[in-house]
Amino acid sequence: MTPVRMAPRTVRRAAACVLVTMLVLTGCGPGGFSGLYNAPLPGGADVGDHPYRVTVEFADVLDLVPQATVKVNDVQVGRVERVRLAEDTRSALVDIVVNGDVELPANADAELRQTSLLGEKFVDLRPPADAEPTGRLSDGDHIPLARTSRHAELEEVFGALSLLLSGGGVEQLHTIASELNTALRGNEAEIKALLSRVNHLVTELDGHKAQITEAIDGLAELSRTLVAEKRHLTEGLDHLAPGIRVVANQRDQIVDMLTALRRLSRVTVDTVGKTREQLVANLRALEPTLRKLAESGDNLTEALKILPTYPLPWNAGNTMKGDYANVDVEFDLNLDQLIGNLSRSGQSPIPQLPSPQRNDGPPLPLPETPQLPQLPALPGVDGSADSDGTGSLLGSLLGGS
Repeated sequence: MTPVRMAPRTVRRAAACVLVTMLVLTGCGPGGFSGLYNAPLPGGADVGDHPYRVTVEFADVLDLVPQATVKVNDVQVGRVERVRLAEDTRSALVDIVVNGDVELPANADAELRQTSLLGEKFVDLRPPADAEPTGRLSDGDHIPLARTSRHAELEEVFGALSLLLSGGGVEQLHTIASELNTALRGNEAEIKALLSRVNHLVTELDGHKAQITEAIDGLAELSRTLVAEKRHLTEGLDHLAPGIRVVANQRDQIVDMLTALRRLSRVTVDTVGKTREQLVANLRALEPTLRKLAESGDNLTEALKILPTYPLPWNAGNTMKGDYANVDVEFDLNLDQLIGNLSRSGQSPIPQLPSPQRNDGPPLPLPETPQLPQLPALPGVDGSADSDGTGSLLGSLLGGS
């Protein structure tokens, strides 16, 4: 075979091609592909001159790759630098770099989303939805697993749909529909009325929503009180058993008592029914007396003090000292009233002399009227006799010895 001679320039070109091929193959080998994988791509978000880096923890990053986009309100603000496995091997850590001009709260949330149904993955940052924003996200911060989430994958949706259609309850839908048609056929009016009542009931419940909520809150408070008094309730229930046993042992006596009480109630009702008119009349007659008693007020109670000592005054017991009594008596004699009473009575204190009898013979001489002795006057009373001698007589009767 005749050897082929190559020009020096051709040899150099061939050597260059072999070298490039070896470099490419070396980059695809173990440990070499990562360098090409992490090679910066043209375009992407502008992170500025002073970006900050944040670590985001996800339960599953799906097929998120480095150089993926980081967005805030659908605006590119950064990129993914690295995706790595956490130390506990239960989650993934995603290192992202964000433009330094983007301000986010320190408790920001992160979500793994897709640009479209079959589009690429990106990390979406947003303020928390269930808490107040606090602080500011800065370089070196960490967004924990509790504040991260991801959307469902299209494969997961189709897988769940396939499970439902193949091994789920779709096969029984025809049977369920047929049974419902059989049950409702001929009962349309009743079903319609039932639905109307249900609608009315739901409307009423919605109108009393506040009261229902208050009732539930009250039940909750009662439940808390019962839980707090659990020990006392337990003791009460433990001590209630002996009482129940006593009641059970005396059941016959209790039944007899209730039976007698029922007979008494029947007799009482019958008696009241027959004497209703008399009872009403007696109550009406008693009304003035009760009214006067009410009007007397405290006077009645004061008057009842003399009841135990009647007819003596209430303080008569103070005079009895055993076998003797000390009594102080005061007489108040008003002479003006006594004289007035005697003068108005029409009776003279001086006895009338009998008149002489007349006959046919000569008149008998009248006996001389004896002269009454002058009696001493009462102290404070004029000693001169009145025209009818009343003052002198009273003076002798009341003022004499």
